[in-house]
Amino acid sequence: MVAKNGGHIKMRILVTGVKGQLGYDVVLELTKRNHEAIGVDIEEMDITDKTSVDRVMKEVKPEAVIHCAAWTAVDTAEDDDKKEIVHQVNAIGTINITNVCKELNIKMMYISTDYVFDGQGTDAWLPECNDYKPLNVYGKTKLEGELAVSTTLSKYFIVRIAWVFGKNGKNFIKTMLNVGKNHNKLTVVNDQIGTPTYTYDLARLLVDMIETEKYGYYHATNEGGYISWYDFTKEIFRQAVKLGHLEYSEDRLIVTPVTTAEYGASKAKRPFNSRLDKSKLVENGFEPLPTWQDALSRYLKEIEF
Repeated sequence: MVAKNGGHIKMRILVTGVKGQLGYDVVLELTKRNHEAIGVDIEEMDITDKTSVDRVMKEVKPEAVIHCAAWTAVDTAEDDDKKEIVHQVNAIGTINITNVCKELNIKMMYISTDYVFDGQGTDAWLPECNDYKPLNVYGKTKLEGELAVSTTLSKYFIVRIAWVFGKNGKNFIKTMLNVGKNHNKLTVVNDQIGTPTYTYDLARLLVDMIETEKYGYYHATNEGGYISWYDFTKEIFRQAVKLGHLEYSEDRLIVTPVTTAEYGASKAKRPFNSRLDKSKLVENGFEPLPTWQDALSRYLKEIEF
């Protein structure tokens, strides 16, 4: 730790997955606060290669790592020829980083997912819940990463997130806007429930957290209540029409709710219940994220479409 800056100690922080939606925004937030952010992706540090991780981390000598890199293509992860790659990235990659963090005695933040649970019921998942029953390859490999972090380190944050969208990459909002440009009728599932997470807002919270030593498991999404993908789509179109992103009047965009079963099988099973209990954030003095409705409004004004 080298200098006081704006009320917090300036740190050198390594961020993995800098090309992704979240890693990109985390680096921007760290830089905004005058931390020294070193963003890496596969070209700079192949997390599946123990030697690469060892070399880069010991050269950088970070005081903390925010591990955003992951294989997140949930359906592709089910392909037989991809399963081992997904395991290498999400599990082995995390183990490699965790081991160097232990050796260097530095804090680590691991970004995880509600997919470590089975997605059943209607109660919000608590951060300390360890009733793990992942439904798919993605969830299983992310859980392996979680367990590696929690059993190896004492100075760790495990932050589970859901329904992520950001400027730097593909996401549900961009997909829906593209569909809405070319079709005025679509079906969206209404029996998978959760809350969206805007990476710009999440990045602020993650940096707030890494500046502390309030270690442990956390859940983080935007506020604004639990919704279905159908509810989210309706609000995306309502706001997009208002902003002129779509030429249809709102009543001409017909969105029909369907069950997951009616929609048709995807390769990977999806959780019905992605509700995450975020009360621990306030209990530990962290500021909750804005509402998802507000986040969506800001996001739609930011993106070029």
